[in-house]
Amino acid sequence: MKKKGIRVVGSAHMDMVARTSRFPRPGETILGSSFGLFPGGKGANQAVCCAKLGGEVYFLGKMGNDLFRDKLVSAMKRDGVRTDGLLVDETSPTGIASITIDRGGENQIVVISGSNMNLTPAAITRKRSLFAKAAILLAQLEIPLQTVERAFQLAKERGILTLLNPAPGRRLPTSLLKMVDVLTPNRTELRQIAGMPPSGEEDIARGEHTLLARGVGKIVVTLGARGCLLVTSDGRRLFPAYRVKVVDTTAAGDAFSGALACALARGERIEDAIPFANAAGALSVTRMGAQTSMPTRLEVENFLRHSGAPSP
Repeated sequence: MKKKGIRVVGSAHMDMVARTSRFPRPGETILGSSFGLFPGGKGANQAVCCAKLGGEVYFLGKMGNDLFRDKLVSAMKRDGVRTDGLLVDETSPTGIASITIDRGGENQIVVISGSNMNLTPAAITRKRSLFAKAAILLAQLEIPLQTVERAFQLAKERGILTLLNPAPGRRLPTSLLKMVDVLTPNRTELRQIAGMPPSGEEDIARGEHTLLARGVGKIVVTLGARGCLLVTSDGRRLFPAYRVKVVDTTAAGDAFSGALACALARGERIEDAIPFANAAGALSVTRMGAQTSMPTRLEVENFLRHSGAPSP
């Protein structure tokens, strides 16, 4: 029987979200308009996205022995994520993120990793049997880099397609990049990974070439309101974004990467999977929160049916 499961290895934390009219300047105190707690963490967000889109999702991560873990696990299970790979940290608390959102929906985020940084390569090795049902491994960079590498080694040993969302951005070793089938950076992350200056469109193209030369199979660069760019050894192709009213951009990248993994797990070609992922990302920014903003497969399909062609 063909494998179709999605194994997500990554972070989970509680998002503490404040809304303001604008971001404060250094040293300035301003009044906010609202505050809320939302389940988050890039790994958990992407796992929930896949599950709400109909994927068979298995999450492997680490949380503290505290109230936030209880709330996060309850939310993930409610959305259909299988948490058989969850580890409990008795020494560090569950991670949190402090998020400020301005009136335009843009955000500033500070992550306190907590238990996420105690997810070790040895723990991944002990859980290697959980990779048996996976068609795709999806990971991010909110856990130790060595742990991500170990997960990718186990995936490659089993012929599993690997997708890395390299956020937060940082320089990555060639030993990891050559195991990445699909890389989904934004423009800033692409420059950071490739070691390029922080500006200039020509640097994006040069960065893409650098990463392909270091062994990455395909690159999908997310461009915000412009859409995304598929880069392979055969060339580049732009996929325009869908135009929507932005409320909160917090988990747009997670929605895109999760939806892309979900579509690829169904056996779609990447050229067909990208418009689906673009639509999921567009819908996510019309809602507050991270996991709470993830659309269902029916919502994405209805959106694609009625939205027409994406904006040029």
